[in-house]
Amino acid sequence: MAERKLRDLLPTRRRLAQLYCALLYNANLRGFGEGKIYTGPLKNLCVPGLNCYSCPGAVGACPLGALQNALAASGTRTGTYVLGILMLFGLLLGRTICGYLCPFGLVQELVYKIPSPKLPKSRITRGLSYVKYGILALFVLAIPLYAGLAQGKALPAFCKYICPAGTLEGAGPLLVHPGNRDLLGALGALFTNKLVILILVLALCIFCCRAFCRFLCPLGALYGLFAGIALTGIGVDETRCDQCGACRRVCPMDIRKAGDRECIQCGACQGACHACAISRKVGNHRLQGSEGPLKPAKGGLALWILLPALLLGVLVFVNGKPSAQSEAQTLDAGYEEGQVLSDFETDLIGGGTFSLDRARGHVTFINLWATYCDPCVRELPYFCALKKAHPDICVLAVHASLTTEDVAAYLAGKDWDLDFALDTEDDRLFGLVGGSALLPQTLVLDPEGRVVYNRTGSVTYEQLEDLLEAAQRGELYENE
Repeated sequence: MAERKLRDLLPTRRRLAQLYCALLYNANLRGFGEGKIYTGPLKNLCVPGLNCYSCPGAVGACPLGALQNALAASGTRTGTYVLGILMLFGLLLGRTICGYLCPFGLVQELVYKIPSPKLPKSRITRGLSYVKYGILALFVLAIPLYAGLAQGKALPAFCKYICPAGTLEGAGPLLVHPGNRDLLGALGALFTNKLVILILVLALCIFCCRAFCRFLCPLGALYGLFAGIALTGIGVDETRCDQCGACRRVCPMDIRKAGDRECIQCGACQGACHACAISRKVGNHRLQGSEGPLKPAKGGLALWILLPALLLGVLVFVNGKPSAQSEAQTLDAGYEEGQVLSDFETDLIGGGTFSLDRARGHVTFINLWATYCDPCVRELPYFCALKKAHPDICVLAVHASLTTEDVAAYLAGKDWDLDFALDTEDDRLFGLVGGSALLPQTLVLDPEGRVVYNRTGSVTYEQLEDLLEAAQRGELYENE
């Protein structure tokens, strides 16, 4: 009896896979301590599951966010990588990703363990399972595509207006970090709405298993389209199946049949099938065994070595070397308020170069922005007005290396008389000034090149005038 209780406490293979992927996706442990988003080379890769790009620990991109940005940029370039990787994930794994490789799925399952009355499956829940396909069509496909083609801007509608994973994994850890206190002043109705959505989703998950996956998740809807053709998953031997419905009764999702588009391949149905008609499959091959407590699998020694080695390699690669920001702080110069910013030179969009050394003797504003950042775009005219009112100042607007459209073409139709630069692929400029994916961000240097202001969040024209006066006096900007 004691041995059985101990065995029941061991994590299942599926739970271990969920925990492993949550750590692998968010291996930038240093990001949680620094309150910064990882922007290294791994960020160009998409992970299979729903994991917010803006999470401080995230080392890869979310496939939904990447897809929306690719659609927004479809007027200037084809998102072959994003479309190809999503098709690859779908064809190889399908909704096995939902059951095994999605961190937000793990969060929902843990919340569901809270003792409470549970909502039974019904025609209503089965009907609500179609909502996610509407969200996929409207917020992931139609709106970003229309915004990109008709309005020339990136609008990742699902990420911006709905995604509870982004609020939990991205906004939450960043906002609670003391170093990001300036972000609190930039919060508005949009964040409040998303916070309400997150609270409602988590509350519903207490009573309804994986409510977000079942009713709202467009990534699950997308992978569900590959049901029946995915290489791996749950297979049913039709010659053995007697249509008893046991698989539907034990399944936490709203399936009509094991392995259909709503099936997350969790394996709960295998043990319930008295006819032994359900098994895992790889292609046309049926695999024996069912989901149960973790124990070494025959022939699985290679995986027990390979997977920890992969995780350790990613952890060391991401956390084991100083970031560009940390390297800047080791120099006599730095980007913190009160330090002198290191000299740099960069090519400008449209021709010419900007040299910080040549800007010495003038108050210099450096604005970090991106076309896909609405607050960034709204505040750029303030910098233009400031430059027009004070021609002797220097203003450099640096676009993030992550681009969803042709930045030069985007600027061509704007009356913004500023120096614009595009950061390099290794984020050299962002590293020199302590920038991250939290945009907008503004630095102000006095005539000697000393940093008097370096903070994230939007600025007003009146605040820019105050910053200019502080820099001219050589004083740090103290107003909150």
